[in-house]
Amino acid sequence: MLNDRSSALSLLETRRSGRPRDMVEPGPDEAQLREIVRIAARTPDHGKLAPWRFVHVPRHARRALADLLHRVYRLDNPQPARLEIEAVDRLAHQAPTLVVALSSPLPDTRIPVWEQELSCGAACMNLLLAAHAMGFTAGWITGWAAYSEEVRRAFARDGERIAGFLYIGTPRHPLEERPRPSLDLVLSDWAAPADT
Repeated sequence: MLNDRSSALSLLETRRSGRPRDMVEPGPDEAQLREIVRIAARTPDHGKLAPWRFVHVPRHARRALADLLHRVYRLDNPQPARLEIEAVDRLAHQAPTLVVALSSPLPDTRIPVWEQELSCGAACMNLLLAAHAMGFTAGWITGWAAYSEEVRRAFARDGERIAGFLYIGTPRHPLEERPRPSLDLVLSDWAAPADT
């Protein structure tokens, strides 16, 4: 457990996205996964709506997920090449733990849907941070499956969308740092507009 400011900052500064295909055992056990999701739920949530939810795809259900993904992929790609087939299969089987994040906005509230969608993204980020704090690596991907109506229906209720596939495990190789944007590109001071 982090007990001082420098540890918290170090946690944030050292988080890296892991490639799901490079994740190996161990992944979180059931109690750890529940704790990760509990922490993910501690996110900004205007109106206390919880406009998101998470669906765990256990190991014993991965074959069924692979079958679904292959069937759906072939609707638009009737004769996929070997590498395409392997990539689709990998979506279902990579990493020890797979959680599907769903954006579940409630449109009939005073809270704008956009704010609810931002809350979903924040919950996903919290999940990645919680996994990192427990010593795992995590990766958030979307791709064609996240935008497929057929895949969406397999996970989501009416009005929900797939926000991403969140993979959790142990990195097979040390994680590489990727280039980060220059602060000059992402931070500026506001200047009041000149009166016209």
